[in-house]
Amino acid sequence: MSEADSAEKTAEAATEKPAEAANRVDTTSALAPEETERLGADIVAALKTVYDPEIPADIYELGLIYKVDIKDDRAVDVQMTLTTPNCPAAGDLPNFVENAVASVPGVGPVTVNVIWEPPWTPDRMSDEARLVLNMW
Repeated sequence: MSEADSAEKTAEAATEKPAEAANRVDTTSALAPEETERLGADIVAALKTVYDPEIPADIYELGLIYKVDIKDDRAVDVQMTLTTPNCPAAGDLPNFVENAVASVPGVGPVTVNVIWEPPWTPDRMSDEARLVLNMW
């Protein structure tokens, strides 16, 4: 895949809502498809245990996770954002994400990058998050 194709794929993934991308885990892995699927599902489950301390919805359903990339060596790169650059939990949430993903059996080193483009907006939230936050 060329860099342009990769950038386009990342941009497309970044605009998806969690409900549309429930099983979206990008991979450049040579792992067996079943193992990649298991790791992906377990990583999403781990991400759903991480909550912004000020919002009663998990960060995955809030749409704060933009990309999860599982590498050949089981290393995992996560691209995430925050609801705002001034988020009081900005210092903690990336560490919470790193620890949650690292707790998944079979996962290697975890890298979490906070990105700001595209910016987070409430339309990234899943229906589940909207229900919890009474945002209908």
